[in-house]
Amino acid sequence: MGEDTPANRMTYGNYLQLDSLLGLQDGPADGSALPCNDELHFIITHQAFELWFKQVNRELEEALNLMNLENVDEVSIPKIVHHLERCTEIFRLLAQQWKVMETLAPQDFLGFRDRLGTSSGFESWQMRTLEMLLGLRPEDRIGGMDPIAHNRKLHSEGKLSDEVMAELERMSSFPSLREVLTDWLARTPVHGISGNTDIMTEFVQSHIKTMSEHGESVIAHMIKIGHGDEETIRPRIEAGVESARDFLLPEGKVNQARAGLLFIESYRELPLLAWPRRLIDTIVELEESMLLFRSHHVRMVERMIGRRMGSGGSSGVDYLEMTLKYRIFTDLWAVRTLLVKRDILPDVENVEFYGFAVEN
Repeated sequence: MGEDTPANRMTYGNYLQLDSLLGLQDGPADGSALPCNDELHFIITHQAFELWFKQVNRELEEALNLMNLENVDEVSIPKIVHHLERCTEIFRLLAQQWKVMETLAPQDFLGFRDRLGTSSGFESWQMRTLEMLLGLRPEDRIGGMDPIAHNRKLHSEGKLSDEVMAELERMSSFPSLREVLTDWLARTPVHGISGNTDIMTEFVQSHIKTMSEHGESVIAHMIKIGHGDEETIRPRIEAGVESARDFLLPEGKVNQARAGLLFIESYRELPLLAWPRRLIDTIVELEESMLLFRSHHVRMVERMIGRRMGSGGSSGVDYLEMTLKYRIFTDLWAVRTLLVKRDILPDVENVEFYGFAVEN
């Protein structure tokens, strides 16, 4: 038969494998009754989450493949940004998807909650892998919970397939986005030169000096307009400068990744730094979207079950609220406290290295 015959024509249903997909909402595979309307709604909502988690994992892996190199090609950075922006938009969508769950009344949920058994959202291995790919470490989790160890236990009990466990192990072997980003930032060319500790140290010391001098003008201005006296204002300003020193020069030695980050944020108008700065902001935006996703989740659960224990044995809402403290890219957020207005910063040396110059 030719390619254009009716028997060979690709259909919408065949392309999306809809027969298989729409046959996956029958609830627990234990021979129990088919789900009621409310339970069907619960299942479909969570299956949609898992499909999107699959896409996020793919996007993160693609971004890591482009970035986990000793020399990241400049033309790769827009591609990395593209992958991460898609992840951000997915999490924005998922944050709103919790609103669909809120159409399930608490009593309706209690009508089928027992069928969930001891299953827990923590067992979403795809959510755990995307957290690992981003850089959330076991020691940063509540109680130091190790998702790989937990899933190995499930696998040993026959509750996780060999294929899924192999995929988990594969993805856990990757460096995280936080790690490759740190390495990349440490190679930032400061004043046209990459990896020179002395130049980076001089740069951060100059920045701290600028912060201190600017702080003196702030103190004088605040006193002049009557918004406090020196005894109360000066300690706060000086504490900010010391905090910057600790951040950039921990134990007196320059942190090259933080120095590179500060340089990119401070001189973002330089053409060569435009896309690196866009990448940094994209990662901040991605983490922000995940924080909002978690926040919407917590409020939805509280609305659904109040403060009762979670189905997996956790403290429920109390546990979920603790996850709102999860931060991965802490340096990208912290550096914003150190920035000063561009027109009081010293000029960049070797400015021609960064492309055409612009007036401040």
